[in-house]
Amino acid sequence: MELRAPLRNIDEMVSRTKDIKYLSMKKDISVIIPIYNEEKIISELYWRLKEAVLKISPNYELIFVNDGSRDASLLHLMEFAKQDDKVYYINFSRNFGHQIAVTAGLDYCSGDAVVIIDGDLQDPPELIPELYAKHKEGYEVVYAQRSQRKGETFFKKITAKMFYRILRKITSIDIPLDTGDFRLIDKKIVEYLRLMPEKNKFLRGQIAWMGYRQTGVEFVRDERKYGKTGYSLSKMINFAMDGITSFSDKPLKYVTKVGIFVSFISFLIIIYALISHFLLDRAITGWTSLIISFMFVGGIQLISVGVIGEYISRINKNVLDRPLYLVQNTNLKKES
Repeated sequence: MELRAPLRNIDEMVSRTKDIKYLSMKKDISVIIPIYNEEKIISELYWRLKEAVLKISPNYELIFVNDGSRDASLLHLMEFAKQDDKVYYINFSRNFGHQIAVTAGLDYCSGDAVVIIDGDLQDPPELIPELYAKHKEGYEVVYAQRSQRKGETFFKKITAKMFYRILRKITSIDIPLDTGDFRLIDKKIVEYLRLMPEKNKFLRGQIAWMGYRQTGVEFVRDERKYGKTGYSLSKMINFAMDGITSFSDKPLKYVTKVGIFVSFISFLIIIYALISHFLLDRAITGWTSLIISFMFVGGIQLISVGVIGEYISRINKNVLDRPLYLVQNTNLKKES
């Protein structure tokens, strides 16, 4: 079925969408899809998702979270919602980020099982019935594990593997390698996620931290069809910092140990300088060595301050306690 011609503006669509659909009953399965500038594939995404979940149950919901898209993604979502009473949308007032978009979907969903899947079709909707089948075997978390990642650079693959190995070393959580947020989680996992108030979300870490029975299903991740990823290098670094600072205080301990080590080396140099001057009658000279020493110690200090600053920044965000996101308009009611 073809979409009708796009409307001229969002206000026109909102005025035509007067009947708000509220959550009146529990669903067997909810699917949460964060959307950011996906107008070229959103129609294919909708039909593939619908076909996949209908293999599980007719009692489902598709919750699209528009994370400040600059294209016509929202107009398409509103049109789908008018034509299909299983489709819901949440429209943010601006771009708040992928993890926050998923969190909003978790706040509003009502399914006994909840699937999180990206909206770029790199994660195949056709895998959802297989995830659900594993869930019915008794697993509270069923994650999709990539056996192959098409279209991704060597740099991205190697840095991702390094990050998760480092995270495993410095924290007590065990996040399976080659997994993202594409997974199915039980309703009880959703309820516990809602109780976690931290502002810097790292959902895959939070879910792994909970424990429960978890298993994986392997799949081949497709390359992106249109556009480019919204995850720039800076966003990837911030995401990694969120994961580390949320689940480990070891960086702070490492800073302390480095400080003790540098102080010990400095003490030895002072002893050597005193012995050279008073016993060996030989003064230590050398402008180059002096500058190198100052730069080394200064670098250690800046790194230490930076690590401490990362933790303080996250404490500050939680103390301010601003809303995680602001909803401009939606066609569903937040579950209490």
